[in-house]
Amino acid sequence: MSRALWSLQAALKAFAESTETQSQEHIRPLHAHIAERLVIEGGFLPEDISPRPPLRVEVKRGGQEDRHRLLLDLEAARPGEQTLLGGLKTKQVDVVVSKKGIGPCLAVSVKGTLNAFRNLTNRMEEAAGDCTNIHMTYPALVYGFLHVLRANAEEDVRAKNDVAVHTSGAIAAGISRYHDAMVRLTGRRDVRDDPSRYESVAIALVNPKKAQAGHVLKGFPEPESGLTFERFFPRLYEVYDLRFVYAAPALEGKTKRVEWAPDSPAFEFSEPMGLVARVSS
Repeated sequence: MSRALWSLQAALKAFAESTETQSQEHIRPLHAHIAERLVIEGGFLPEDISPRPPLRVEVKRGGQEDRHRLLLDLEAARPGEQTLLGGLKTKQVDVVVSKKGIGPCLAVSVKGTLNAFRNLTNRMEEAAGDCTNIHMTYPALVYGFLHVLRANAEEDVRAKNDVAVHTSGAIAAGISRYHDAMVRLTGRRDVRDDPSRYESVAIALVNPKKAQAGHVLKGFPEPESGLTFERFFPRLYEVYDLRFVYAAPALEGKTKRVEWAPDSPAFEFSEPMGLVARVSS
C-alpha cells in the first residue's frame, strides 16, 4: 500500500488478483479506499476515521465561514481496525467514524470472497449476528455492509463451487440466494427499527480478467434490489445526516459533514479516484 490514495478500481484489482486471504492484504486496499472516500466525498474529518487516511485538514479562519482545505499527508496515515463494544462481544470493524464526545457514529464492515461460494450461507448468519451485536450497544450507529466477490467465469475455474458467472451469463444460484437473503438485512432507517438490519448493504461482483480486472460487473445486483455499489455510500450519508445532524441540532457543530475548499491540494491526488469531492460553493 505504497501509493498515496487508492482508487476504487485499484483496490478491487488488488482483491480480484489476489491468490491468498490469510494476510488480509487482498482486502486492506479496499478498507483504505473507503476511509479516503469518507473524507473526500463524505466530508468526514480524517482524524475521526479508523484506519486513518493519509489526509490532513487545514482550517483558514476569516469572513463569515471557515475554509477547510484538504491536504495529502502520508505521515498522518494510521492502519488498523477499531474494536467496538458489542452487546454480546467485542467486534473489530474494518472502517469506523468516531466523534469525540459522541462515539462511533458510522461504520463499514467489508467482506471479500474469492471462491468457495457454497460458504455464503455462513456469511448470511455472520452478517445478521454482527449487525445485531453492534446495534445492541450503539443503536444510533449507521452501519454498512459491503461484500465483494470475485466474478469467476465458469470456463476459468475447475471447481463447481468456485463458479460465480456461468458461460450463459447467469449468476451462480448460491450467489443469487445470498443476494436475496441480504436484501432482507438492509434499509434500517430509525434507531428503533430492527437491529439486525444494516443501514446500507451492497454486493459487488469484481471482474478478475486482466483487461477488466477491478471493474464491477454491471447488471448484478439489479438496480431495484437496493444492493448496488452505486447506492451504498449515498445511503450511508443520507441516514447519517438524518440521525446525527437534522435530528440533533444541538450537536450540529460536531456532527455536520464538512464541505472542502475547491482549491484543496489533495484534490490533485484524489481526482484519479473518480470521486465527486464534497466542496463548498
